[in-house]
Amino acid sequence: MFGRQSRNGWPLTRIKSAMPNLLMLRAAILSTVALGVCACTPSTPDQPEPKNEETASTSTIVPPAPKVPMAKAFAVDDSTDVLEFKYSYPAAAAGVPDIVASLTDDMKTNKASALKAAKSDQASAKESGFPFHTHSYQTQWTAKAATPRLLGLLAESYFYTGGAHGMTGYKTLLWDKVAKREVSIDDMTISRNAFATVITPAFCKRLNDARAEKRGAPVVSADSEFDRCVDPLRQTIVPISKDGKTVDQLLIVIGPYEAGPYAEGSYEIALPVDRALLSTIKPEWRDAFAKG
Repeated sequence: MFGRQSRNGWPLTRIKSAMPNLLMLRAAILSTVALGVCACTPSTPDQPEPKNEETASTSTIVPPAPKVPMAKAFAVDDSTDVLEFKYSYPAAAAGVPDIVASLTDDMKTNKASALKAAKSDQASAKESGFPFHTHSYQTQWTAKAATPRLLGLLAESYFYTGGAHGMTGYKTLLWDKVAKREVSIDDMTISRNAFATVITPAFCKRLNDARAEKRGAPVVSADSEFDRCVDPLRQTIVPISKDGKTVDQLLIVIGPYEAGPYAEGSYEIALPVDRALLSTIKPEWRDAFAKG
């Protein structure tokens, strides 16, 4: 009545009609499984092997370069009842080991000499029954020119040995940064005579102007010792740089008793670097000076 049956009792007709649907379901299940496998398993050629982040980051870190300590200005105050001693120099000098060695030697030598004189004076005063006055030695270095080629230092020193008053003195230290050695004005000029011939007229005029300002009256004659001009080359000469690039002035410092009485103190005469002055400078040094 129902036609042929399968072994399980299902009509064969119903089984045949259901076969296409079963095949489609089987295909869909296989496709879904395949997609899942593809999604879970990355393709080796398309995705590069991940890097170890810790290793990569470590290999690219460059340690910072050690900081070079900046030179600091030097100052010492080693004063006692016998000797008042002070000595200082700027950071520009402290940054050059050879200059530090030279100034350290200068400091030690002058301190030893001043202390010896002070102790001797103290012993003499005690033996004679006179009061002893503390001696003094003070030196302060300042940078007047700090250019790529030249470092110009000026020292002002004050000495007191128990007399009516102390005295002030000056000296310079000129450092060639390229040659790394100490130089002098003579090393920079073609000759002392040529240099003096050019700078003397302007120097004498400016000196008299400075005298007139201090004295309140112009210098009208050269009869007095303190009215005559002084030799600029026998004074302390230091280059000056205002822009830190080239030397644009020469400063001539005259100590007490040289151009006037003690009461007038020191004189400082600045001469600008002009074409005439530049012509007395050696060719190898002219780039270090302003063009005038």
